[in-house]
Amino acid sequence: MHYREWEVVQVRRGSGYDCDVLVVGGGIVGLSTAYAITRAAPGTRVTVLEKEAGPARHQTGRNSGVIHSGIYYKPGSLKARYAVRGAAEMVKFCAEYGIAHAVTGKLIVATDREELPRLHALVQRGRENSIPVRELGPAQVTEYEPEVRSVAAIHVGTTGVCDFVGVARLLAEASGAEIRYGAEVVQVDRRPTLGVAVRTRDGAVVRGRVLVNCAGLYCDEVARLTGDEPGMRIVPFRGEYFSLARPELVRGLVYPVPDPAFPFLGVHLTRGIDGGVHIGPNAVPALAREGYGWGTVRVRELGGVMAWPGVWRMAGRHWRYGAGELRRSVSKEAFARAVRRLVPAVTRDDLVPAAAGVRAQAVLRDGTLVDDFMIREGERAVHVLNAPSPAATASLPIGREVARRALAVLGGV
Repeated sequence: MHYREWEVVQVRRGSGYDCDVLVVGGGIVGLSTAYAITRAAPGTRVTVLEKEAGPARHQTGRNSGVIHSGIYYKPGSLKARYAVRGAAEMVKFCAEYGIAHAVTGKLIVATDREELPRLHALVQRGRENSIPVRELGPAQVTEYEPEVRSVAAIHVGTTGVCDFVGVARLLAEASGAEIRYGAEVVQVDRRPTLGVAVRTRDGAVVRGRVLVNCAGLYCDEVARLTGDEPGMRIVPFRGEYFSLARPELVRGLVYPVPDPAFPFLGVHLTRGIDGGVHIGPNAVPALAREGYGWGTVRVRELGGVMAWPGVWRMAGRHWRYGAGELRRSVSKEAFARAVRRLVPAVTRDDLVPAAAGVRAQAVLRDGTLVDDFMIREGERAVHVLNAPSPAATASLPIGREVARRALAVLGGV
């Protein structure tokens, strides 16, 4: 960064503010935050800066569209509390505004007896999170999904699907915020006694009293631009998807029993609101923060990730799991084998490549994959530092919590 350029973006004493709260990031969490601020404090001026030409172009718009029940998450955690609450609110929100959605329920399927203890642990976790769960034997499973093979399963009735991009667009419109698209943040000048000034790549400067960082894949970089060391780095994991050429093989949502050591749910099958069945994702390291294919490599971003000690500690701890994910990435047959554990009739030829997504996963210095939502505050700033799945499901309560913190900061300046 050139100091001569930096001087131009400074907050100037006595200058006017363009807004009260400046939100960086136009995904579903940033837009939910803007919506919550204007609902809680009418008259508060909010500006959202989004580097893409429209909302929800990355994590929000590139997931499987599932409204998660909250069954997987540690009782009392933000993920558990916000997902359970958020699922009910998301269904109500979609119904109120006419956004495509359906409450379908889902099966979590054990395919061998070794998985039964983990399946039973999920039943207990569901009860602790006040989620209705029904335990099923193999004959009962086939009543829901005739093509699914199992030794046991559980049915979670509160799971659904929806159009999260449609939700994000509605939040943008209903918030009353000024949404600036094509506004990539490149510099931030924060003055605790004055406010924040942000320069975008096109040279525009936007001044606000408080900054809210909902930048997703770039949230750690925005935090550091602001002057706050987040204590974590985003490590991007690409999730690759296929569409099922014979969607009649699956009626609804079918998931494997997840490994509790990882914040990934494993390859699953999801009948979306469009009627198609999506299969995936796996979880492989991406070579760029927006690395939606192996051919996308950004050396500066990759170098920044590799320089973080936590990446090497994570790799040393979980390399066997990673090797399996990589195998499924480079081999369609290996991916198909993972699917056949759940639905034996699926063949390699049934898998039609579909758009991939990238998960913004926070990793600590010691190599720990952050398993809960992470929200931190700095002077005149609130940073959302870990909000992968189920953040879309939980976006309404997350937005209210971030808004509460931002308004508290605003009230104290």
